Amino acid sequence: MSSDPEGSAATPAETTAESERHASWLELFFDLVAVAGIAQLAHLLHDDPDRGDLGLYCLLFLAFWTAWMCFTTYGNVAASKAHTRTILLGMFGLAVMAAAVPGIESDHGRAFALAYVMVRFLASRVWQARGEVVVDWPTAQLTVGVLPWLVSLWAETPTRYWLWAAGLAIDLGLTFVLSRNRLLNRATEEWQDRHGRRERPSRTRPVAARFDLRHLDERLGLFTLIVIGESVALAVEAASEAEWDGRLGTLAVGSFVLLLALWALAVRRSCGVPLLGFGVLAPRFALPLHCVATGALAALAASLGGAMEHAEGPLPAKVRWLMCGSIAVFLAVGLLGGALSGRGLRWILAVGVPIVVAPVVLAAVTGDGHPGALVWILVVVARWPWFYDRRIAHAPVSDRRV
Repeated sequence: MSSDPEGSAATPAETTAESERHASWLELFFDLVAVAGIAQLAHLLHDDPDRGDLGLYCLLFLAFWTAWMCFTTYGNVAASKAHTRTILLGMFGLAVMAAAVPGIESDHGRAFALAYVMVRFLASRVWQARGEVVVDWPTAQLTVGVLPWLVSLWAETPTRYWLWAAGLAIDLGLTFVLSRNRLLNRATEEWQDRHGRRERPSRTRPVAARFDLRHLDERLGLFTLIVIGESVALAVEAASEAEWDGRLGTLAVGSFVLLLALWALAVRRSCGVPLLGFGVLAPRFALPLHCVATGALAALAASLGGAMEHAEGPLPAKVRWLMCGSIAVFLAVGLLGGALSGRGLRWILAVGVPIVVAPVVLAAVTGDGHPGALVWILVVVARWPWFYDRRIAHAPVSDRRV
């Protein structure tokens, strides 16, 4: 994406058809910076993580993803009119958040909060300038949830974390509670209060921002793909520091194949996350599922790195539960997506439920097993939808109702 004299970002090829839009170079750059921060977050789950580590990871991942989503919606709606300077400033804010993660429990926590506040206010201002209301994802525009983050600048841990959680809970709550009409009416009333007495208002009446769903779908898929790629990189880094032998080889190959299987589900087959462009769910409900799915993938990367450190076995219980639990959560999103996209009860019972339940059972019964064996069993679990579809494809026509 290149910039014009007025500082707006232009797509590589200007098109008028919504379905022909693709992610620009600047959007891809922005995604890479965001995922770099997620890679930092994954390190919070290394070294036998406890519940506190997992809770902090979930909190920070949601903050990262929320900040990323605010600018993703802006680029999606504004398209070629998106201001390059604005996106670069948002990118800088995410970079500061990423750099603050390793020292998040110290004074770096204040830098993380301050960067988050800056990113959220910056994302909100672009909509005020455009005169549009983001009715499908109000978090991109509303800043009420940022107030606890501001207060947290004067708080210490763990109070600081509770304030962050409260702010994110407010954002999610408003997203689900505020209806489209209510948001538009509120924006119109504010506009009338400002410009009602003027004969010629300086701005037009607020209108609803329109999402390009196919473009948004592509951005979500690319983000998921980058997270999977970062998972491979983390696993490679952990394997390079371990002693190479047959057990490590079995585990390393299995980890790579497992990530490929999840890539096939999430991106190639679009089974991991509901497709927004095909009307499976409204964006305000589908987008949180994307957050959950990618957060689970990043947590899986951390568990695979921890498994490399215990390639000789047995795997510590916390690492085992993190690995199996993250896959179960990711596949549960796929189950929900499949059910909402019209898959029948037969598919839900034969495919959806087993792939979610199996990882939990494995975590409970494989305490003394070899990590490599566990990973390969999880590969079979992740590939089960593919095996089932192939069996149905070759079954008689009378047996193909799913």
